[in-house]
Amino acid sequence: MFARVVIGTLLSAALISPAAAYSIYISNEKDNTITVVDSKTMEPVKTVKVGQRPRGIAVTNDGKFILVCVGDDDTIEVLDAATYERVGTLPSGPDPELQVLSPDGTRLYVANEDDNLVTIIDMATKSVAGEIPVGVEPEGMGISPDGKTLVNTSETTNMAHFIDTATLEIKENVLVDQRPRFAEFKSDNSQVWVSSEIGGTVSVIDTRTFEIVKKIAFEIRGLRPEAIQPVGVRITKDGKKAFVALGPANRVAVIDAQTYEVLDYLLVGQRVWQLGLTPDEKLLISTNGVSNDISIIDVDTLEVLKSVPVGQLPWGVAVSPN
Repeated sequence: MFARVVIGTLLSAALISPAAAYSIYISNEKDNTITVVDSKTMEPVKTVKVGQRPRGIAVTNDGKFILVCVGDDDTIEVLDAATYERVGTLPSGPDPELQVLSPDGTRLYVANEDDNLVTIIDMATKSVAGEIPVGVEPEGMGISPDGKTLVNTSETTNMAHFIDTATLEIKENVLVDQRPRFAEFKSDNSQVWVSSEIGGTVSVIDTRTFEIVKKIAFEIRGLRPEAIQPVGVRITKDGKKAFVALGPANRVAVIDAQTYEVLDYLLVGQRVWQLGLTPDEKLLISTNGVSNDISIIDVDTLEVLKSVPVGQLPWGVAVSPN
């Protein structure tokens, strides 16, 4: 009994006393809402109505605004992070899926799935600064930490498109496995990891040679290979650990990002889509689309601390910078 009390006390302390508190923003695709979760209490604090079919979500570098891709409204809504009021929209182009801010916050790059374009938005003027034709059904968007290279993934063309952000021209196309969904750079600019949902792999691409240096595959006892569908990817800033959301496998894979060995599979909610790290990298959040919740994971211990109910079909996740 004493051991149970001690364990319970320690777990409670871990739940309510992270190193810092952040706001976690979850886009709920079906009920057209954003759920705001406090990372300290690990409880929802606000539900915000937005436009139709919200998916990609981001926060400006100063933490003042939340940017939401509302695909069926063909725009990006801008919410005040203090009041949650809509304060404007951005001209995203048709069916915005995912977006990524430049490291300096001056540009927003948006994948437009319906017209096979990447739209560049100038954040100062809130106007379109350019459009880049890419492959069929663009979705994944990754930006190098130095801001010089943008990677877009096209789901039907099965390519990762490397785009020079100075010239806005494609400098290389890399063929990956079927239905690439996400692109994540290492913090030293050396690699980009591209997940392929139907192919069931993550391609590790050298950003200097554009060669695939490793294809990471996954095997989970008791699950058919077709049930393992990689989507969201996150890599820690020290380049040592990577996490991959595995869709209907209901798990997050933990990978040694230096040896590419799969270290563990963490059981989370149903149909895990996207992942987000808190700025201090103490917590990892997964969005679980079918179970309508998020899972909060301790990055150091790899313990799933808590499941938090949110809206219907949670898809995207973003975390306040402070």
